[in-house]
Amino acid sequence: MGEADIEAVSAVRVRGWQAAYRGLMPQTYLDGMSVAADAERRRSWFGRRSPDVVDLVAESAGEVVGWASVGPARDPDVAPGAEELPDPRPTAGELFALYVAPERIGTGVGRALMAAGTDRARRSGYRALYLWVVRGNTRAQRFYERAGFVPDGAEETYKVGGSNVPELRYWRPLTPCSPGHESSSQDTTPSSSLDTTPSSPDTTPASQDTTSDIP
Repeated sequence: MGEADIEAVSAVRVRGWQAAYRGLMPQTYLDGMSVAADAERRRSWFGRRSPDVVDLVAESAGEVVGWASVGPARDPDVAPGAEELPDPRPTAGELFALYVAPERIGTGVGRALMAAGTDRARRSGYRALYLWVVRGNTRAQRFYERAGFVPDGAEETYKVGGSNVPELRYWRPLTPCSPGHESSSQDTTPSSSLDTTPSSPDTTPASQDTTSDIP
C-alpha cells in the first residue's frame, strides 16, 4: 500500500462499515461516516507508520477492491511484551483490518487477503494470529471460522455513536515457515493483485477492521 492508495482504502472501509454494520451500530453514525475524514486520519497514521505492520491492498483492473493490515498483537494477555515493543517481540500477531468492497464480496478477494495476511504473520515469526469481530456480524464470523479461527472467550465493548458495541476475539495457531520458504510480496489471484507496504494499524473497530467486513 502506498500513500496514493489512502483515499481508495478509506472508501472501501467506510462502505464496508455501512454495509456490514447496519442493524449492529446506530444508523445515524453509519450514515455520517465520511471518506474524506477517514482518509485524513489515515494519512496522519501513514506518516508515522510502524515497520512491524504490513498493509496489503487488493486491486482489480487498477482499482482498489480490498485492504488488510497485520502486525504484532496488541493485547498483553496474548502477546507478553506488546507494551514494550520492539523488545521483547510478541510471539502473536493480529489481523487489525480486512476490508472488501461490498460488490466484491464472494469473489475471492477476501480469501486472497486473508491468505496473504496469514502468510505475512507466519513469516514474521508469530505462532498465533488474533482478531476482533463485532458480535452479531455472522457473515464475518463464518468467514473467519472457515479460515481456521475460533473464539477464545475474550469479549470487550466499545462505544460507537453513543451505543455499546460488543466484540469477540478470535484466534488461530500458525505453523512456522519451513526453512528457505519465501513468498512474493506481490501475490495474485484471478480476482485481485496484492501490493504490500509497511504501514500503521487502523486501531478503530471496523467492518472487518476486525471487528469485521467480509470477503
